[in-house]
Amino acid sequence: MKFALLSDLHANRQATEAVWEHALGEGFDQLVLLGDYVDYGADPGWVLDFVRRRVADGAVAVRGNHDDAVSGVTHEGMHGQVQVSLAWTRQQLDASQRDFLASLPLTATFGDCLAVHANAHAPAEWGYIHGRLEAMRSLYATDAHLVLCGHMHEPRLYHLSGTGKAGEFEPVPGVAIPLSRARRWLAIPGSVGQPRDGNPAACYALYDDEQDTLAFHRVPYDHEEAAERIIQAGLPELMAERLHHGR
Repeated sequence: MKFALLSDLHANRQATEAVWEHALGEGFDQLVLLGDYVDYGADPGWVLDFVRRRVADGAVAVRGNHDDAVSGVTHEGMHGQVQVSLAWTRQQLDASQRDFLASLPLTATFGDCLAVHANAHAPAEWGYIHGRLEAMRSLYATDAHLVLCGHMHEPRLYHLSGTGKAGEFEPVPGVAIPLSRARRWLAIPGSVGQPRDGNPAACYALYDDEQDTLAFHRVPYDHEEAAERIIQAGLPELMAERLHHGR
């Protein structure tokens, strides 16, 4: 099967529509959503309804820390500007939408893959995978061949050999990477709605479990319109600036 891996949509309708169209063009069998569907962007209701429709159609979806915060589970660790966008976002969603976010699991398994928003070793603590050390901790916490994480907003790929040696690849967009069965892997497809690696193009990835390959993709979209909608909504300008510069 071929899996489309989307993470950190962050209420960005323009990016979500562009990535969805690109993924449909590439072709896939199963959608996997890695959390943080709301906050930062100006269209939380539209994006969340998109996610709910996909889940109703059979998509795998896990909960992110911003989903937690908007649904009222927790808001610890969120700085001042994020508190502003969280409060605004919460007002845009009805009770059924917030309940949907709260109902999503922290982790999900399919085949020999594990999906989680932040990391596999302490999913409820929302710790970032900054490098090999954190990636190894997650890989040691599971027997999955492939661990899929969001949260970082930058595409990354780590691997762990049978002898415990860790390494990483810098993904090249559109190039399929073979995932050797002699290693175990942790992939971060990057953010659909708010990339932070200096490239404003939206991120996602495609995993083929028959060929054992993973391809990262970048999809240009109208980030100017998405940023303008953030300003018009009265949200913090930082949320719009990040879309302009991919930072």
